[in-house]
Amino acid sequence: MEIIAGVDEAGRGPLAGPVVASAVILPNNHTIEGLRDSKKLTPKKRSLLFDLIQEQAISIGVGIVDSKEIDKINILQATFKAMKIALGHLKQKPSKALIDGFPLPNQVIPNEGIVGGDDLVDVIKAASIIAKVTRDRMMEEYAIIFPEYGFEKHKGYGTKQHIEALDKYKSTPIHRKSFSPVKKSMPTMTWLNEKSKVGWLGEKMAALYLKNKGYSILEMNRNCPPHGEIDIIAQLNNCIHFIEVKSGLKDSENHLMEKFTSVKLNRLYNAIQFYQKEQKIVNDVQLDAMTVKFQKGGPKIKYFPAISLD
Repeated sequence: MEIIAGVDEAGRGPLAGPVVASAVILPNNHTIEGLRDSKKLTPKKRSLLFDLIQEQAISIGVGIVDSKEIDKINILQATFKAMKIALGHLKQKPSKALIDGFPLPNQVIPNEGIVGGDDLVDVIKAASIIAKVTRDRMMEEYAIIFPEYGFEKHKGYGTKQHIEALDKYKSTPIHRKSFSPVKKSMPTMTWLNEKSKVGWLGEKMAALYLKNKGYSILEMNRNCPPHGEIDIIAQLNNCIHFIEVKSGLKDSENHLMEKFTSVKLNRLYNAIQFYQKEQKIVNDVQLDAMTVKFQKGGPKIKYFPAISLD
C-alpha cells in the first residue's frame, strides 16, 4: 500500500519569524471535514482542524528554519530545508510526497509538486493547516516579548502597522535582515543610547535567550504596585521565574552586577509576593538575574539563576 505524505509551508513572505513546514500522512478513511488551504480558513476553524488532524493523522512532521538561517541561505533554500526537516520528522517513511507548488530538489523520498495543492489534495491541505497554526502560535509567543510590533495580529508580514513599528523601534533579532524593509531599520549603538532604549532592548534580548532555552515567557514588564516592575516572568517546568535584567553599552559585567543592590532585591521580593497573592500562584517560584552587555558582534548575555528568596 502506497503511503502518501502531503507537504506545505507557512511564512515565506513575512519580514520576521521563521519559515515553518509540515508533512502529514492521513489515513485513507479519515473523517476530517472542511480541509482546505489554511489561508482560506478563519483562525478558529484552522485551530479546530489542527486538533482534528493531530488526532487522526498517522504521522506529522514539522520543520522550522529561523530568521538567522533564512538570512544565511535565502528564503527559497530555507523553505526547502524546512520541508526536508518536516519529512525527516515523520515517524513513518512515506513512499511518496506531494508538495504544494514545486517538487523538492535533492530529496531521497520521491516527490511531486502540485501547484495549488493546498486546496486540491487532503494531505497537502492538512500540512498547510499544521504549518500555519504552528507558525502563528510561535509569532503570538514572540508578541509577548515584542508587543510593540503587533506580531499577534500580522504574524510578521509587512503590514502598515509593522512597517511603522520598524521605523519607530527598529528591527529585532527575529527579523529577517536580508529583507529590504528590515535592512533599512537596523538598530545601532548610537540609536539605542540616544533613544534610551538600552534597557528596553536588553530585557527583550534576555527574554529571547530564555525562550530559546525552553522557558515559556508569561509576561514582560509586569507592574506590581507599590513595589514596582518585574522585568520578565517566565516558566520552566513547574517553576515560575521572576527575572531582573540589567543592561549596558560600556558597563563592565562587574558594574552591571553591582546594580543588583539589597534595596533592589528587597523590592523584587515584595513584588513577587504581591504577584503570587494576586495570581494565586501555587507553583515553585525563583528570583533570577541577567545581565546584557551590548558590544560589537552581538550582545553578551549572562544568566544568574536562583537568587535566594530567604
